[in-house]
Amino acid sequence: MARAIAILLVALSLGLGWAIRGHFGHEWGACWAGAIGAIAIVAASRRRDWIERLPVLAALGGIGWAVGGMMSYGILVGHGRSPEWPIVLYGLTTLGIIGGLYGWIGGGFLGLGLESTDSHRPDWANLVTQMVAGGVLSWGLLIYQFEWMMTPPRSELWAACLGASIALGWFLYRHGYRRAFRVAAYSALGGGIGFAFGNFLQTLGAATRIDFNWWNVMEFTLGFCGGLGLAYGVFSRNWPHGLSASKTVNRVALFFLLFIVPATNLVHGFEFRKMVELGRQLAQSDPMAFATGQIVHAWLAVAVSTLIGFAVWEWFTRDPEDRSPVFAPAFLIGYCFLFLLFSHLRKGVFYAPFWNELEQHIYWICLAAIAVLCLIRQRQREPLPLVSEQPDTIRKWMGILSGIVVLLILMSVISILVRTATS
Repeated sequence: MARAIAILLVALSLGLGWAIRGHFGHEWGACWAGAIGAIAIVAASRRRDWIERLPVLAALGGIGWAVGGMMSYGILVGHGRSPEWPIVLYGLTTLGIIGGLYGWIGGGFLGLGLESTDSHRPDWANLVTQMVAGGVLSWGLLIYQFEWMMTPPRSELWAACLGASIALGWFLYRHGYRRAFRVAAYSALGGGIGFAFGNFLQTLGAATRIDFNWWNVMEFTLGFCGGLGLAYGVFSRNWPHGLSASKTVNRVALFFLLFIVPATNLVHGFEFRKMVELGRQLAQSDPMAFATGQIVHAWLAVAVSTLIGFAVWEWFTRDPEDRSPVFAPAFLIGYCFLFLLFSHLRKGVFYAPFWNELEQHIYWICLAAIAVLCLIRQRQREPLPLVSEQPDTIRKWMGILSGIVVLLILMSVISILVRTATS
């Protein structure tokens, strides 16, 4: 029961983060969502050695999921809504690849952070160098030599992410980070299924002609299923005692999480021109004053949250043994709240009719569910029980991949039938 609660907590957290990420987009929005998923892993685990390194682990999870943010997939989503079966199957399959690349790097980075010990430290500089080289080589070979275009005429950086993922996997395997490799695999599995299934749900939702943000449903599904895979990969293995916490590295990571990530999303997402246009759409009497107010409020939120976050961290580090149980869940809820507040400011929710931004209000239900799960997990008081580590055989993974193929074909057929019936 404790493990099921922990997995659901992570899935809901990453699902909420990814749904909100849809209003910001690209690498930095994905970074915030990925960090939320990593914080949820630490909070659900109740492991003191992980909690004492929470900022670093959250930053690793955020950076890992952010890498995939460079990929373009809008055209692939359109393919999933085509009236022709081969195109639909192609769209769902390629979205599965994109989602898998998101999850592989996001899960791999976090898993590597969790598996790092004082006696087995990864060479991060070497890893990053190999990933950059692998990304450039893969991009040049697949796109400029073989001309295997997935999303023409838009960016083909999926090929760079594929090369970086291969380099990451080879690094994890070669240096004996078997648990991290497994976390990357299950995160990729969840992310890939979630993205394809989310597009399938978007097609069905659009066919109902109900006025709702079905694109956002797809984003939530990507995060939720990716979170399921990530959490299963982590909580179905026993982990060694983690690397000793470094105060300096933790503080740098905390500054990255509380200031750099929100501030960069603010600069990209709250462009003055966009906010003025939003003010006009909301029928504000002075759109320029509205835009200024929204941007100022967002900067105030960044400043206040940074100060509070550092104060709480210093409070925690004075007595981590007694304060570990409450710190991680509180940090998770607070970080989700800040992202949700940013989303409200970006969409002008406080000035819009309730039904205009319905998904924004549903986010609060998800956040409340996360808080309840945190409370239940806290009352269980103990870390997750040890598991019997059964090896993942080739036969098992062949069965999983075969099931995915069948699922993709089934979803593509149903999509065509639904579109035909409603056209």
